[in-house]
Amino acid sequence: MEEGAILSLPQKRYYRQRAHSNPIADHCFEYPSCPEEFDWTTLYPDIKSNAVEFADIGCGYGGFLVTLGKMFPDKYALGMEIRVKVSDYVMDRIKALRTLNPGSYGNIACIRTNAMKYLPNYFKKAQLSKMFFLYPDPHFKKAKHKWRIINNALLSEYAYVLRKGGLVYTITDVEDLHKWMVSHLEGHPLFERLTEEETKLDPITPKLYQSSEEGAKVVRNKGDHFVAIFRRV
Repeated sequence: MEEGAILSLPQKRYYRQRAHSNPIADHCFEYPSCPEEFDWTTLYPDIKSNAVEFADIGCGYGGFLVTLGKMFPDKYALGMEIRVKVSDYVMDRIKALRTLNPGSYGNIACIRTNAMKYLPNYFKKAQLSKMFFLYPDPHFKKAKHKWRIINNALLSEYAYVLRKGGLVYTITDVEDLHKWMVSHLEGHPLFERLTEEETKLDPITPKLYQSSEEGAKVVRNKGDHFVAIFRRV
């Protein structure tokens, strides 16, 4: 940065990318062969012996990830995003937030990766306490339903990295996708749905609606929201 320049947050218009990405296609990713090989201090300089507990899968432009950082300053959260320009934006955003707010936002980070393929390469068994799937790609065509981030095979991986009592948060504005996610989670023996009362009492629930850029867009357009939270049993 030139001397005298004023640091500001990155602008999304310089990081625009198509909304959809084929998660089955081959992408160029670097990833550890196992969680023990990954150096978390490259993402969180002060993490020491702590571990990441929250995973925002398909974190988009990072709005909800930033909210998590503020809500849980003593917890470490990781955003995982497959789109290169979008993940670049989130990384630059976090870097700017850390510079503008010394001592804050050191507990959030983003990596570009394919969570459908490499989740166990980053997280140990029972490491996570919360996973978030906020406004995932609905992949409307039936032939592409196998690309949906919630399916039977992937749920077993999510159950592996989640500790007992850990929570899976889902929200979408597409009713068909909501029913799909609920039916698959309810059909899996290691997940049970929170009651309506439990869902309302969770302090994160109100943040699901507008913290993400996609959620804020749905609110502006007066669209519907469909929320479901499941517990790892």
